[in-house]
Amino acid sequence: MKTIAQIAAELQGYDPQALSAADVNQFLDRLVEPVTATEVLPLFSALGRVLAQDVISPVSVPPHDNSAMDGYAFAGAQLVAGQPLTLRVVGTALAGKAWTGTVAAGECVKIMTGAIMPAGLDTVVPQEFTTAAADGHITIAADVLRAGDNRRFKGEDIMEGRVALARGELLTPAALGLVASLGLPTVTVVRRLRVAYFSTGDEILSLGEAPREGAVYDSNRYTVFGLLTRMGVEVIDLGVVRDEPALLEAAFRQAAQQADAIITSGGVSVGEADHTRTMMKKLGDVAFWRIAMRPGRPMAVGRIGNAENQAISASIASASSADSYQNDINTPTGGAVLFGLPGNPVAVMVTFLAFVRPALLRMMGCTRAAPPMLRAISTEPMRKKPGRTEYQRGLVTTAADGTLQVRTTGNQGSGVLSSMVQANGLIVLHHGQGNVAVGDAVDVMVFEGVI
Repeated sequence: MKTIAQIAAELQGYDPQALSAADVNQFLDRLVEPVTATEVLPLFSALGRVLAQDVISPVSVPPHDNSAMDGYAFAGAQLVAGQPLTLRVVGTALAGKAWTGTVAAGECVKIMTGAIMPAGLDTVVPQEFTTAAADGHITIAADVLRAGDNRRFKGEDIMEGRVALARGELLTPAALGLVASLGLPTVTVVRRLRVAYFSTGDEILSLGEAPREGAVYDSNRYTVFGLLTRMGVEVIDLGVVRDEPALLEAAFRQAAQQADAIITSGGVSVGEADHTRTMMKKLGDVAFWRIAMRPGRPMAVGRIGNAENQAISASIASASSADSYQNDINTPTGGAVLFGLPGNPVAVMVTFLAFVRPALLRMMGCTRAAPPMLRAISTEPMRKKPGRTEYQRGLVTTAADGTLQVRTTGNQGSGVLSSMVQANGLIVLHHGQGNVAVGDAVDVMVFEGVI
C-alpha cells in the first residue's frame, strides 16, 4: 500500500496546488485498492453488487438448436430462387419437448418459438409468410427467406464452460437474468463497501434546528447519502460535526474504525478558520489539493486511521518498497481512504461524480468505473478559458432531426442547487478546451442511474 509521497513521486509534474482533473483520477487510481472479502448471495439479493469471480457457464444457452419464430421448420436446401415452395405439414413441435418424428423431402413441421429444431431441419419460415394449401400443405412465397433463417444455434448466447460474466462486472437486471438462464441460484460477490460520511462546520444546521443568523441547513448530507445509496454501498451517517478538535477527532476515529472510506464536506480550503484540516493531518496521510476545475477547487485525499494503525503504516512504508506491499489490500493498518470535499453543495456533487464515485467503484472491485459520457450539440455559446476543467449543469434533449442537443440550466454558482435539480447531466469542458460556440459538440456526463 503506497503512501501519498510515493504516489506523488510516480506522477510526472505532480503539483498539489495546480492539479488537472485527469491528474486527480490518475492519483486516485493509485491510492485506492479493491476490497477482497466476498459473500455468496441469492440472485434476488445481488442486484447492484460486483462479481468477485468469473461466472463459468455450466450449460450451453440455448441448450439446443431451436426456432426463433412461430412458423414451419424444413430443410432450407429445398428453396429455389424466384420460385415458391409447397410443403406438407407432418407434425407440430412444441416448446419444452422434442419432436421425435422424421421429415422427408417436401415435408415440414409446424413449430413454436423456442421449440427444438427436429433432426435434419435448419430453416423456419414465419407463419405470416405462408399460405394454406390443400390437403394439409402450406406454400412459401418466393424469395421471402434464405436457408438457415430464424434458427437459433445451440450455445449461440453462451457455450458450456465459457465465461458468462467476468469478475468485476456490476450485476445489472440483465446480468441477473443471464445468471438465472444458466440455472445458477447464487453468485459470489465482493462484500458491500462501507462508507462513512459527515458534514463539518459551526455554520451547519441539522434539520429540525431553529434557524440562526449566518447558519445554513445541511443539504450535503442528503445529496451524498443519495449518491452513495444509488451505488449500493453501506452508508454510515455520522451527522454534523462541530468545528471542535475533540469532536472532529472522535468522528474521524469512529469513521476509520467502521468504514473503508470516509467522505467529509467543508473544512478543506486554505486559510479556513476551523480544525478539520489540522485533524486530517494529525490522524492520517493526507494531501490537500487545489484542482484546476470549476466548481470544486479545494479537495483533500489520503488515508485516515487511529494513532496505532498510523504508526504501523509508517513503519511498513519505511521498511518496505512500494512493490512489496502495494497489493496487501485488506490490511487494517492503512486506515480508511479519505475524500475531503468542498463545502458548497454543487461542488460536493461535482467532485463526487468526477472523482469519488469512480474511486469507490474501483474499491468495490468494479471494472466499469468511468462515468458514462455522450456527445451533444450545444444550443448556446459558453465562455471557457483553457487550463481548467469546467462542469456546467446541462439539460440534454432530442432535436427534431434526432440529434442530441444540450443547454445549460441557468445560474452555475456552486451553491445553486436548483439548477442541479433541473439538469440531467454535466457538460464537461475539458482542461485544454476553449470557448464553445453554438453548434459545437460537447461531452456530457449523464446522470441517469447515478443521481
